[in-house]
Amino acid sequence: MPTNVQRREQAKRKLERQLVRRAERAKRRRVLAVVVTAALVVAVAGGAYFLATADFGGDGDNAAASSTPPQPIQIPTEVKALPQRPTPLADPVSCEYRTSAEGAAKEGTKAPEATGVPSTGTVAATVKANIGELQLTLDRSLAPCTVNSFVSLVKQGYYDGTTCHRIGTEGLQMLQCGDPTGTGSGGPGYAFDNETWPELTYGRGYLAMANAGQDKETQKGTNGSQFFIVYGDAQLPADYTVFGSVDEAGLKLIDEVARAGHDGSFDPAPGGGKPNKEVKFETVTTA
Repeated sequence: MPTNVQRREQAKRKLERQLVRRAERAKRRRVLAVVVTAALVVAVAGGAYFLATADFGGDGDNAAASSTPPQPIQIPTEVKALPQRPTPLADPVSCEYRTSAEGAAKEGTKAPEATGVPSTGTVAATVKANIGELQLTLDRSLAPCTVNSFVSLVKQGYYDGTTCHRIGTEGLQMLQCGDPTGTGSGGPGYAFDNETWPELTYGRGYLAMANAGQDKETQKGTNGSQFFIVYGDAQLPADYTVFGSVDEAGLKLIDEVARAGHDGSFDPAPGGGKPNKEVKFETVTTA
C-alpha cells in the first residue's frame, strides 16, 4: 500500500503533468492564432480577392471601427522601375467599356471613345491634393484602355473633390482612391477588362487599377474608376492593371499618410481602413 507521502508525491507529479499539458495546449492556441493572422495577411496581399467584396476594398457596408493609434511601420524607400510588356501591343487598339448595373457615382459621367486608342507614349497628370501635389506618369504602352479611361475621367472632373477611402499599412502597402462616394463601392458607370500579363509584379511607385475579379455573369473584367498607389510592399498576383507611376516627392507625402495610421474599418478583410490623415483630391489635370 502506498504511504501518504507517496500518494502526495504521485498527486504532485500528476498535477505537474497536467500543468505541462495545459501550457502546451495554450502554446498551440497561440501558434494557431499567429497562423490564422498570417493567412489573413496573405489573403489580403495575395488575392483571395483581398479586395473582398466588389471594388478593390469594400462595398461600403463595413462598419467604421474605432481608430487605433498609429503603429511604426517599415516602408521600402527604393522606387521600382515600371515593367515592360513581353510583347508590345498593336497601335492603335480598340477597347470595350461595358455599362455597369450600378450606374455612375457622379451624374453625367460618360465612357470614353473605344476605338483608335493609342498604345504608345505617356501622359503627365497632376493631382493637387490637400497633402500636396502628386505627379503621375501614365504609360499607354502598359495599359492603353486604362489610360484612355483615366484621362477621360480626369477631363470630366470625375476625380475632383474625391477622397482616398482606404490605406493598407501591413502586408499590402497601398493607398486606394478614385471613388466619389468615399465608400469603396462607387464607379464610373462602366467596366473594362484587365490589361495584365502573367509575369507582372508590383512595387513602390506603381499606379494600378482596383477591381472585383471577374464578373460572374460575363466572365469579364471589372475595372472602373478606382485605383491604388503602391508606396511599399505589394506581393500581389498579376491581376491588377499597372498603368503608370507616381513621382518620389508624391510618394513621400503618401508615406506620411501611412505613418498616421488608419481606422481599421476594412479589417480583417480586405484589410486596412480609412486614413487617419485625410487625402482629398482638389483637382486632377492632364498636360
